[in-house]
Amino acid sequence: MPKSHSDIGLIGLAVMGQNLALNIADHGFRISVYNRTTEKTDKFVAENPRTPGGVVGTKTLEEFVQSLAKPRKMIILVQAGKATDAVIDGLVPLLEQGDIVIDGGNALWTDTIRREKALAVKGLRFIGSGVSGGEEGARFGPSLMPGGEFAAWQELKPIWEAVAAKVDAKTGKPLTGATPGKPVVGGVPCTTYIGANGAGHYVKMIHNGIEYGDMQMICEAYALMQGLLGLKAAEMGAIFSEWNAGILDSFLIEITADILKQKDPSSKKAFVDIVLDTAGQKGTGKWTSTNALDMGVPAPTIAEAVFARCISAIKEERVAASKILKGPSKKYRGSKQALITAIHDALYCSKICSYAQGFQLMRTAQKEYGWTLNFGEISQIWRGGCIIRAAFLQKITEAYARNPTLANLLLDPYFNKTVKKAQENWRKVISLAAECGVAAPTFSSALAYYDSYRSARLPANLLQAQRDFFGAHTYERTDQPRGKFFHIDWPEPTRPQIAS
Repeated sequence: MPKSHSDIGLIGLAVMGQNLALNIADHGFRISVYNRTTEKTDKFVAENPRTPGGVVGTKTLEEFVQSLAKPRKMIILVQAGKATDAVIDGLVPLLEQGDIVIDGGNALWTDTIRREKALAVKGLRFIGSGVSGGEEGARFGPSLMPGGEFAAWQELKPIWEAVAAKVDAKTGKPLTGATPGKPVVGGVPCTTYIGANGAGHYVKMIHNGIEYGDMQMICEAYALMQGLLGLKAAEMGAIFSEWNAGILDSFLIEITADILKQKDPSSKKAFVDIVLDTAGQKGTGKWTSTNALDMGVPAPTIAEAVFARCISAIKEERVAASKILKGPSKKYRGSKQALITAIHDALYCSKICSYAQGFQLMRTAQKEYGWTLNFGEISQIWRGGCIIRAAFLQKITEAYARNPTLANLLLDPYFNKTVKKAQENWRKVISLAAECGVAAPTFSSALAYYDSYRSARLPANLLQAQRDFFGAHTYERTDQPRGKFFHIDWPEPTRPQIAS
């Protein structure tokens, strides 16, 4: 007997919305869909007449809301910001107490906190859920990061666990092979309750910041192999394929290998060589860096990845500068294989530091916003479905299983041992990059972070003295308890006399 009402609804039939709706329907849930453009709704429903759960098209928000089983659950997948607020404002008068609104977009977590408070006053429940994995993930299994009221999560949980990516319970490796109408069966779902109000969207933002770092570090490995060894794209593609069979096994390394092997259909040249060297961004990497500055948490590698995109964007200016500014003429003359191995190690060590920064940010944010975050579970749900999915995340899961209160990933025995073993190569690569004039901002900042974090004493003592000198900002003393501040009366600085 067919259901009279849908299990869940979705608003916004752009590519992500369409794919997530089909994923939900493939798992046997009946889903109602609505789009501001009715033609798009009609076309989508007509193109997908036979899904296990069924797709129901609606022409108005009123029809959409009335088509849902109570308590109603509805996903919003429209542009973050004003568009999301507009949809919520249109829904609120049509809803009843206990209904659940789910924002699946890349929302700023503070917006999610604001929206949850506003809806709670009206007796409505709000979930802000990160959705990672791009179009493919949405269709066959994303990583889902829901935050909000726990009871509301319990209502959504059966659907979210069904449609999320799955990983093998023992190895943590993603389960693949899903096709339209035949989802993956079994495995551990890549979703869990993250925490109250904006926690889900905050964790998704950190995921995206880490993603920025991962992508830029891979680009630097590529630039070093090209700049120091003169390797062709196909040669580098083979190297990345080899790396993907080891500890660097990840979605981003895998697709990098495929990209480097790809030929341009029109010119027959290596595809990567005809792509313009400018990169765009949607803001989540910037949000991560801004938040790190606001909370006083060091996240230099993520910030450098954002700045690398910014400097790539000023293409014309860089071209003009290249004709004026000259770098070193030194060339690498050593072993090709030794340098490839060193770049591999530099990439892995830098990756460890970048993730350490991301998890430190989350650790501080939970105190700032009153959340209780489970870092082991967060790393678990990133093992499949999302863009940063990697074998590496299993090591982070294990690290937090060993010590749930771990202050920094670098202090975990596995990561400590790994960096200790590989840091000679890491330092060699950064030295060569500087000597030969190849920019490696994330590699370099990650090493500076590592060297700073492992230092019992930094030159900030001089910085404190400078601040006290010019602004009477006070200083602390090594022979007094922390928290006691002092000031001395500094003499006027002696300045050289300038002849008139």
